[in-house]
Amino acid sequence: MVAAMQSRTSPTPPARTGGRPRSATADAAILEATRQGLVELGWSKLTLGAVATRAGVAKTTLYRRWAGKSELVVDAVAELFDELELPDRGSLAADVEGVVLQFAALLGRPETKTALMAVVAESTTDGPLRERIRGSIVDRQKRLVLAGRKRAQDRGELPVEPDPSAAARTADLIFDVIAGAVVHRALVSAEPVDEEWARRFTLLLLGGLAAAAAQP
Repeated sequence: MVAAMQSRTSPTPPARTGGRPRSATADAAILEATRQGLVELGWSKLTLGAVATRAGVAKTTLYRRWAGKSELVVDAVAELFDELELPDRGSLAADVEGVVLQFAALLGRPETKTALMAVVAESTTDGPLRERIRGSIVDRQKRLVLAGRKRAQDRGELPVEPDPSAAARTADLIFDVIAGAVVHRALVSAEPVDEEWARRFTLLLLGGLAAAAAQP
């Protein structure tokens, strides 16, 4: 998540087996209609028919692209997470604080909050859905962690890990710590993620418990 993302990556579309080419305009309208429908109707009342009506497309258009509501909602959420980016703010600490605040702002949007909590709840009893969440959202953001850490290494702020497997495990841990803390703070505890919280969290992440305890 700690990274500069120069171009947006669209959610990975379901595999096609032929037929007419997909319309990017239709896809965008469907994903936007899905997010709006979740906010207004909630998970239980959202149907593919309702999404099709909002998007102005035939219901069969949705079924050609997505197997069901869960997969559609995951892709609608993934498109929002692909908005995350982090300009180079000059230091690792500033970069972390920036992405934490940006991530929290994204989670504060009604469409993100509603969609994310709905698919996570559904995934507790749906293994394939968990895999889709991991592939469409989590893994893409982990690649941003790798890029962000490389930027800090180029500045000389972090050591280079010569073992690729160890580097991958570290990236996983960084992602889990940042994403877990911000999601818990914003969605579970429902507490604000403001500049002060982001600063103290970054201090803890980069400096450890002793450094955080020494700060006022």
